[in-house]
Amino acid sequence: MIKQPFITREKAMEIEKEFPTPFHLYDEKGIRENARAMMKAFSWNKGFREYFAVKATPNPFIMNILKEEGCGVDCSSYTELMLSEAVGFKGEDIMFSSNVTPEKDYKKAFELGAYINLDDLTHVEFLNNLTGIPETICCRFNPGGKFELGTHVMDNPGDAKYGMSKDQMIEAFKKLKGMGAKKFGIHSFLASNTVSNDYYPTLAGILFELAIELRDATGVEIEFINLSGGVGIAYNPEQTPNDIAVIGEGVHKKFDEIMVPAGLGDVKIFTELGRFMLGPYGQLITKCIHQKHIYKEYIGCDACAVDLMRPAMYGAYHHIEVLGKENAPKDHVYDVTGSLCENNDKFAIDRNLPEIEVGDYICIFDTGAHGYSMGYNYNGRLKSAELLLREDGSVEMIRRAETPEDYFATLDFSRYHDKIKFDK
Repeated sequence: MIKQPFITREKAMEIEKEFPTPFHLYDEKGIRENARAMMKAFSWNKGFREYFAVKATPNPFIMNILKEEGCGVDCSSYTELMLSEAVGFKGEDIMFSSNVTPEKDYKKAFELGAYINLDDLTHVEFLNNLTGIPETICCRFNPGGKFELGTHVMDNPGDAKYGMSKDQMIEAFKKLKGMGAKKFGIHSFLASNTVSNDYYPTLAGILFELAIELRDATGVEIEFINLSGGVGIAYNPEQTPNDIAVIGEGVHKKFDEIMVPAGLGDVKIFTELGRFMLGPYGQLITKCIHQKHIYKEYIGCDACAVDLMRPAMYGAYHHIEVLGKENAPKDHVYDVTGSLCENNDKFAIDRNLPEIEVGDYICIFDTGAHGYSMGYNYNGRLKSAELLLREDGSVEMIRRAETPEDYFATLDFSRYHDKIKFDK
């Protein structure tokens, strides 16, 4: 798979006149086209809805684009609910999937009329005592053990803190029914960032069989099944990306095989993807500001793990191109680093790249999800701006870069804050 930068070196130079590097750049055209492909892949299900995982890219401009394309939102916290409300999402536009959930989060979700997804059996009584049980309620399933596709272990749900066992699901549904719930949803997340067209269909088969068992054991009406996230992206160009049309048809086949004969052909299918919806449509543009020649060759960027921490946290691969040198021989080996006082602050290790000079623009791919949103302020470093590349080629700032004033804003007592001097 060939990965192409959204912009040329010349365009980067033009953008930098107004918005200094580093910055995250999102591609509106790609986001919209991908959302439409997602909708088309599951159009066979009349009630289908994609609930975008806000935690992946919590920016109202991005969320509004997806809203215009028919998506809802998946929230996991009070502030994500606030943000979604501000963008205009309400009621069944919102799926609230949380764990270790504070009272105020549940109260806000209930106030907005969101679908509430209970993560634990004890949360049944907790929610009932707090707000009462809504007419439609969802519970999260954890089958335990290891999740495998063929002979490959994809993940280990038995070690995950999320969800209920099957026996707990049955008990929860019976209790919720007794508390007034009329319609029920089932939710599960078994593996992260799968690059396989078989993951969703396999998960769907498990949940469809569970739906029949729960209905028969409790007598409840199954309203929807939420396949959650887990459909990943090909970070490495050597990987074959997921084909959402093939995935959608695979789920369709399982639905017809299992749900329709059981009289559950009207059940709605939901998804709540973040990485798949946004990951490939964001790129981090940074500049080489230093070189270092010791035991290895180092390229020092004006971005760091504050702007993209996946490589530092997980050792994750993100593809890199040098703007204007995309076709040049990759005959130099570099560690591409940031400025944090941590040796894992590296975007790439021993990476073959063209010769890089101070001033070159470096494009780091697939930062559209879990990129900016995972940032932090270690070493007092400030988070970058977020820019949107509009379909007409114009660029709009959708989040400004942080300033020292932002960093010190929570020191809201004059003993120290008033003594800090800011540049004018």
